[in-house]
Amino acid sequence: MTAFKEQILPFLLDEATVAETATGKQPSYIKDHRQRLRARFMAGGADAMPDYELLELVLFRAIPRRDVKPLARDLMDRFGDFNRVISAPEARLRDISGVGDAVVVELKVIEAAAQRLARAKVLQRHIVSSWDALIDYCHTAMAHRETEQFRVLYLDRKNVLIADEEQGKGTVDHVPVYPREVAKRALELNASALILVHNHPSGDPTPSTSDIEMTEQIAKACDALGLTLHDHLIIGKSAELSFRSEGYL
Repeated sequence: MTAFKEQILPFLLDEATVAETATGKQPSYIKDHRQRLRARFMAGGADAMPDYELLELVLFRAIPRRDVKPLARDLMDRFGDFNRVISAPEARLRDISGVGDAVVVELKVIEAAAQRLARAKVLQRHIVSSWDALIDYCHTAMAHRETEQFRVLYLDRKNVLIADEEQGKGTVDHVPVYPREVAKRALELNASALILVHNHPSGDPTPSTSDIEMTEQIAKACDALGLTLHDHLIIGKSAELSFRSEGYL
């Protein structure tokens, strides 16, 4: 998340002044506090600030004239860190007093920007040379989801990533996957290989029996069509598991 914070948050600082001016004057102590935070961020970057202060910078746009420190603290207490706050489902965010439409929009813009930045580092790139970036992208997009999501990364003959597609969403511990549809889509994209990715909301990336069986079914479908299944990654809260590395493939 550090690189993301350094690339995305400066645009918030520039736009915040516009929002504040449009809504009238704010108490001087709030204005001074905001100026200090912005100056510290611009001087030292994300590493110079704890997560709750980075969150304040985001909230400045949504709440122009009120002290947002208590709300930032409440969000951090509920969800744990900056990444979990911006990734939290809208319904859970709205459970926090002070979170309305404007706050939800700002948080979700940041989440979308983080995912697009991470995705740009792997799309149309050789997958072997950008493996670490791929793992970072998968964690950014999936690690803090509260329900399972199944994605397929499609590669061409040179192992360049040509498509990243969500194949299904599920519950907290299950997502329906159809091996024939996965293989069929590979043919439609003229892909030669693929990587499966799904998350475990529990945080533990250990594969279940159904995970292993589903992977075997997709591997058989790929073999029948001359496709290569490079790997199946399970994304946990702070770690991932590779079927290839663990000997499941």
